[in-house]
Amino acid sequence: MSSEPDPVDTPEPILPFPTKRVAAAFAIAFAFILGVYVLLDATQPDAALISFSFLLILPTAVAAFISYVADPLGVKPQKFHMMIPIWLMLAVITASVFILREGTICIVMLSPLWIAGAYLGSWLMYRFHRNRTKEANRMNASALLLVPLLAMQIEPYIPLPQANASVSRSIIVDARPNTIWPLLEGVPDVQPDEGQWNVTQDVMGVPRPLGARLVGKGVGAARLANWSNAIKFREVINDWEPGKRIGWRFIFDDLNGWAFTDRHLMPDSQYFRITTGGYALTPLKDGTTRVTLTTNYWMQTPVNGYSGLWGELFLGDIHDNLLAMIKARAESRSGAAR
Repeated sequence: MSSEPDPVDTPEPILPFPTKRVAAAFAIAFAFILGVYVLLDATQPDAALISFSFLLILPTAVAAFISYVADPLGVKPQKFHMMIPIWLMLAVITASVFILREGTICIVMLSPLWIAGAYLGSWLMYRFHRNRTKEANRMNASALLLVPLLAMQIEPYIPLPQANASVSRSIIVDARPNTIWPLLEGVPDVQPDEGQWNVTQDVMGVPRPLGARLVGKGVGAARLANWSNAIKFREVINDWEPGKRIGWRFIFDDLNGWAFTDRHLMPDSQYFRITTGGYALTPLKDGTTRVTLTTNYWMQTPVNGYSGLWGELFLGDIHDNLLAMIKARAESRSGAAR
């Protein structure tokens, strides 16, 4: 009786890393992204980055394109495709900093959306490889880069949603309202070591306040704010109750100092506008005072919910810094008076 030999398990062949294909895919994708940016910047300079097509559709299509060109036969494992968004983001961030000269804030805000879109694109292409024929995959890949271009032609005709948002922060100060009130009218000589460390100003480079002074008294008066980087703006008083609250509307009629940020993130643009703000004082039973700073703003973007999260971080950090400075000064005055 003859017996057949037991089959021997043979390991799957290790395929070489497709260096040339990956390099070619990234080169084409990089040139395409740069071309789209230049085109948008020339035709829609204020809206180049504020569009759903640029924020999500473009990274999704580009990552899917790279996945196909780098692995046209669909033989690479999923982890190969899932590394493509990381490489893509490194290339985009490098180009944004050294070629396009975009600011830190814009890059930080765009990165989560781009990495999400890129992961979606790479994952979709990985799934297409397993569920479709080679011819169908080729047809999809050849059309991928047309999708963001077509979306960019249609999107300007779709009205953007509008939203109003508000950011508030509070701090407890061991001082009476009458001690704190003069600091709300204005502090003309803020020192570099005042306030507190925060991500927005100490990591992302948003300027810090140098001082503010009140010209006039009551409704109609103006607080003249002076920040580092030669930033100046006015706050026209529209709510005035000494010892209780002071409110204003912002006027940004001098934008010369705002070069620190991207032109897409100016404080008074068609997509984002800081409108009003103010302080409120609430006496507490133990003799301390709650100081609350509120800023209201309006936005019109395709991702208002997402933008609001960044508004909460940026304005919240600025509020915390101002409140910490007021607390330190007020408590110092209150202690000296005792």
